[in-house]
Amino acid sequence: MVLSKTQRIAAISVAVAALILFFVFRPSPLPVDSAVVKRGPLQVTLEGEGVTRVNDRFVVAAPVSGQLVRVELEEGDSVRKGSVVASLLPAQLDSREYREASSRAGAARATLDEAIARQRRAALTLAQAERRFERYRNLYSEGAISKEAYELAESEAQTLRKENEAARSGVEAARYNFGALQALVDQQLSKKPVKVLSPVDGRVLRIHEESERVVGAGSPLVDIGDPSAIEIVIDLLSSDAIRVKPGNRVVIMDWGGERELQGVVKTVGPAAFTKTSALGIEEKRVNILATLSKDERLLGDNFRVQASIVLREAANVLQVPVSSLFRGKEGWHLFVIEDGRAVDRVVSVGMRGTIQAQVLAGVRDGQRVVVHPTNDLKDGMRVVAQE
Repeated sequence: MVLSKTQRIAAISVAVAALILFFVFRPSPLPVDSAVVKRGPLQVTLEGEGVTRVNDRFVVAAPVSGQLVRVELEEGDSVRKGSVVASLLPAQLDSREYREASSRAGAARATLDEAIARQRRAALTLAQAERRFERYRNLYSEGAISKEAYELAESEAQTLRKENEAARSGVEAARYNFGALQALVDQQLSKKPVKVLSPVDGRVLRIHEESERVVGAGSPLVDIGDPSAIEIVIDLLSSDAIRVKPGNRVVIMDWGGERELQGVVKTVGPAAFTKTSALGIEEKRVNILATLSKDERLLGDNFRVQASIVLREAANVLQVPVSSLFRGKEGWHLFVIEDGRAVDRVVSVGMRGTIQAQVLAGVRDGQRVVVHPTNDLKDGMRVVAQE
């Protein structure tokens, strides 16, 4: 059938009109944020706020009840082991009180014996850990064990060294406590002031009682410690704390210095405590104790810091932004941008960090994915990628 000229013009006009209507009413591409799939280092971390505290802090207390002579020391002053930090004029004891003082001196003697036994046990444990660390170092150099096992042995040896030092300091503290109590018994005959001595070399962190006044036995007088030997106390939600293990690496940030500080998790608290959040919600939290790999003298006691505990890390993994992932019927999904369209892909996810997540399968290096996909985005929809 041969169309007339008028019919041909009409047919062309209808086709052109249909084409115009198609382009006019066709949905415009949806603008989306995007990112590139790439390889790189990835860490799985837990963030928490922490405070510093002196590693070995000694609270020097009044060994007897009596009149405290004004303390001449000031906070920050250096003291030597055995130097006088305070003096007491004890009240005269009657026969009953004298017997009680003698009993306390005997109890202090028993505590000293116990501290000596604990220090000997700590020394034996340390010696065993040192030998094990030496074996692991030789095995690691030969490639017979993993780096993690070697670092755990090294961390254990370092921890036991500190525990041995603490046990040795405990012996000194017990010895001075016994000497002070025994001095009280002896003072009842000599009528001399009781001198309170520093158990360790260090600095005065806090003076509880400075002016002359009557104090009771056991009243704290002075806190002494080494402010350069700092440990970090980080409190985390109990549900997060169970993922932390001794030996995990810790990065200390926002402490006031220009560089980040490195540390390691020493212990995970055995019990949780209740803490009210800023929103008024009661939370169960656990204290994580970390030690610095290198002492930082700019940090003092009770300083605020921000800590990042590294749970897992890898040097080179394929990763995408966490915000690109969403849950579907078949697990984790994301949208890959191909030829201007968003294509729904099922992916296998490995480690998940705060910002990036490892992808084991489903995408390739260099592909572009949609970040923060909205509910309006559907499989096969035309999109315009924005970086």
